[in-house]
Amino acid sequence: MKFHVLTLFPEMIENGLRTSITGRALERGILSLDAVNIRDFADNKHSKVDDYPYGGGAGMVMQAEPVYAAYRSVAEQAGRPLRTVYLTPQGRTFCQQMAREFAQEEELVLLCGHYEGIDERVLEEIVTDFVSIGDYVLTGGELPAMVMIDAISRLVDGVLNNETSAESESFQDSLLEYPQYSRPEVWRGRAVPSVLLSGHHANVEKWRREQSVLRTAKWRPDLLAKADLTEKEKELWKGEVQDGN
Repeated sequence: MKFHVLTLFPEMIENGLRTSITGRALERGILSLDAVNIRDFADNKHSKVDDYPYGGGAGMVMQAEPVYAAYRSVAEQAGRPLRTVYLTPQGRTFCQQMAREFAQEEELVLLCGHYEGIDERVLEEIVTDFVSIGDYVLTGGELPAMVMIDAISRLVDGVLNNETSAESESFQDSLLEYPQYSRPEVWRGRAVPSVLLSGHHANVEKWRREQSVLRTAKWRPDLLAKADLTEKEKELWKGEVQDGN
């Protein structure tokens, strides 16, 4: 999968993603990263890409033409229009289901804004998706772009060494992940749950599922409305709610 990031700070994108799991996937050619500097498409000697907003107001607005030219360079290279995500607090909130959807794309463009935003006309021209990573405001779209790329990349075949990891982590089936333990068996008086030492795989899976339900009921009960639960698991949910009250 190839990610194109249209940004004023390409080094931030490169430095943030060429490490750990995404870095290894880039080295192996499973992922491809193209950090496009919007300033390279400015039509002035100072590489200025912003100007004052019409109608007045604080701050500056990124101009339409440099953003459009940067996008066109990518689309022409691909030979077709590409799905383009604008990172903005006004967009739909990013979630695991959205990550799965984006992971089906062969190429994806992420547009990072700065200042007071980007001229609306170019957004209307090139953007297919408006996405937010949460209800707060950041200085630019680079961090949200890296968050999205990290989440999407994990769902691309071959990125994770353990192919089952992406399917068993938090938010799978609208449930949080069960608790994890490693050696030593006892740490500061706290023992690993005995079922995990039993070697009985069916019991381990049953315990993990129950723990996922209980943890979701305690920390993210809003997710359970979308979860496919058995009658017994619904009773666990209700019991956790009652205990919490």
